[in-house]
Amino acid sequence: MFRNREDAGLQLAEKLKGRRLCNPLVLAIPRGGVVTGAVLAQELGAELDVVLSRKLRAPWLSELALGAVSEDGQVFLTRYAQEDIGVTKGYLTRERSQQLAEIARRKQIFRGVRPQAPVAGRSLIVTDDGIATGSTMIAALQVVKTQQPREVIVAVPVASPDRLEEVRCWCDDVVCLLSPEDFWAIGQFYEDFAQVEDEQVLDLLREFAPVVQPAL
Repeated sequence: MFRNREDAGLQLAEKLKGRRLCNPLVLAIPRGGVVTGAVLAQELGAELDVVLSRKLRAPWLSELALGAVSEDGQVFLTRYAQEDIGVTKGYLTRERSQQLAEIARRKQIFRGVRPQAPVAGRSLIVTDDGIATGSTMIAALQVVKTQQPREVIVAVPVASPDRLEEVRCWCDDVVCLLSPEDFWAIGQFYEDFAQVEDEQVLDLLREFAPVVQPAL
């Protein structure tokens, strides 16, 4: 059990300290993952940025993810979404468009305070406050792996065991503190799992934004 996302980040950082990392960059999935990611970046002396992906919601239950879409438009679908005849291509097209619109909104406001960090040749630590279906994490990994990082490490406080195994296929290493068999929701492992708002994400990005040297 974690007190909050900051506590989870501190515990994750302890597992990562001592690793040889090349110009490390923490890429956090908004919104909750940015709180955890900020602590990781602080403790590891790394740069902080966001990677944008959104879950594709099931038509009968919005909390259930059919998959996810990344900011470059790539779609990852879960196995049951591919097999479920009740999920039509038309629905998925509409849901993808809606989530891409939200990604575009977030990209506009987040990139206004933090230009996208370069990825090539660096050690990436991709994080969130937990992994339930794994969809948003895998969609994010699909994007970052095309940008030629040196290595990709997924670091999360808690994850569903079966979904964690699927995520392993998309990265070089996984650091996860808890992977219990009785997993049913990320929030069950936090004493405080309050919703994170855009303004908190913006504050953290401003805090970690690189200093721009004035032109001579």
